[in-house]
Amino acid sequence: MDTFPKHFIAALEDAGKRLDQFLVSQIAGSSRVRVQQLIDEQKVLVNDDSAKASLRLRGGERISILGEVKSPPLRAMAEEIPLDIVYEDNDLAVVNKPAGMMVHAGAGATEDERNLGTLVNALLYRFGELSALGGELRPGIVHRLDKATSGLIVVAKNDEAHRKLAAQFARRVVKKTYIALVHGWVKQDRGTISSTISRDRIRRTRMTTNRSGGREAITHYNVQERIDSKFGKFSLLDLRIDTGRTHQIRVHLASLRHPVVGDTLYGAPREMSAKNEAAISLSRNFLHAAELQLQHPRSGEALSFARPLPEELQAFLENIGAR
Repeated sequence: MDTFPKHFIAALEDAGKRLDQFLVSQIAGSSRVRVQQLIDEQKVLVNDDSAKASLRLRGGERISILGEVKSPPLRAMAEEIPLDIVYEDNDLAVVNKPAGMMVHAGAGATEDERNLGTLVNALLYRFGELSALGGELRPGIVHRLDKATSGLIVVAKNDEAHRKLAAQFARRVVKKTYIALVHGWVKQDRGTISSTISRDRIRRTRMTTNRSGGREAITHYNVQERIDSKFGKFSLLDLRIDTGRTHQIRVHLASLRHPVVGDTLYGAPREMSAKNEAAISLSRNFLHAAELQLQHPRSGEALSFARPLPEELQAFLENIGAR
């Protein structure tokens, strides 16, 4: 039986690490979900004071754990929802996620209707068991796509596959290509956006490139087509990301003043009008994870997957006269 309190001293090489990341590395068998619960229950002290999970360590801090998590984490429930399975074997699955589906419920969800309709619910019904490293609300989830984004996402069926896939993401071995339609004509045919990303202090659901001290984020883009339509000018882009920050592509493109079509959170108009024409709109973001390349976590074999734009995005392109 564990005895408390437990004490750790942050080494100088731990400087810059988040508190939750440090604790996961120190506590055997823990996850960031469980560590976050400990912090939320004020059972973690840094130099005898409470602290947030996002606290950046400087090295030398005395970190104390006062007890165990009081309540078990919420558990995602299996739910029968159709899935477009692109590939599966004993270690992983690749799914073509539709827009409008959340990948997993948030930490504030309860075991009722708010914890239903997610990709995780559908995966549990289809596969029964997934990797447990992401916590009980996020089994199998190695990376995420925004709710309003469609496309390819890889899921781990066991813990070993999860560890190896996560390591590939950390080393930037995994290659992800997206297709986006943005407002306006992007000037350069190709380019790289490397602005750091932080959470917006005023609108907490948004991210921003306008604060110092944000996290590194790198997005490469190529213009595939510039469209001059009666509803305005648009650019169709291929994008590749080296990092996977929250809303990365959306906030990077908005920082160029070319928001993703449909992305009203980052400045896209709700409707596009034309003279003597009914206004048009898009009920989702025009952002699709079209290609995914990775190494199989067991065999090391190179795997490559692709899925075309879904019908509603194809129809929108036809509506504005894209080639």
